[in-house]
Amino acid sequence: MNDESSGHPYPDRTPVDPIARLRAAVLERGRIEGSLLKVDDFLNHRVDPSILYDIGAALAGRFPAPDLILTAEASGIPPAAAVALHVGVPFVYAKKFLGPGDRRAFSREVHSPTRGIEYRVEVSRRVLGAGLRVLVVDDFLSGGRTAEALGEIAEEAACEVLGLGFVVEKSYAGGRERLAAHGWPVEALVRVGSLAAGTIDLLA
Repeated sequence: MNDESSGHPYPDRTPVDPIARLRAAVLERGRIEGSLLKVDDFLNHRVDPSILYDIGAALAGRFPAPDLILTAEASGIPPAAAVALHVGVPFVYAKKFLGPGDRRAFSREVHSPTRGIEYRVEVSRRVLGAGLRVLVVDDFLSGGRTAEALGEIAEEAACEVLGLGFVVEKSYAGGRERLAAHGWPVEALVRVGSLAAGTIDLLA
């Protein structure tokens, strides 16, 4: 159902400030499990489409218009799709694999400190054309290894990386510095300053 005056598909839930609403969702519906912040009640498992709509608009507005959105399965798919819908361009999600790679794809090996494993992200060569302006989108920025792999894949394919956009960033985990070292602009809608003492502390 659309509100014809606003164009928003969820008029009864439209916040005055979408970022304030996202921050509230992180604080009220997020859960701390060990060193992890879980937002799977509204973002990357059970997805709240009205929040996702605003995420798409907010991230799309922080970068020049891309030709393609690039993300990684699986939790990056919802925000990437939301941004792609707002911008009106396709999105591609890199597939994650364990074991030997497919040489017909652009790929990178990624170490996950959280899971303690090495995995590979792959993008088929036929879906990344040279000269495309690519925006990388993901749900979380922590150590930045997966996002870095996506940016490197885009550059290997002779694409231009416009930047990397995230819904939530752990500002203390070093990911922003890792990505900025490549010269890529980095934006996050919500930045977490600490999870100490079981409390979610958001930066202003």
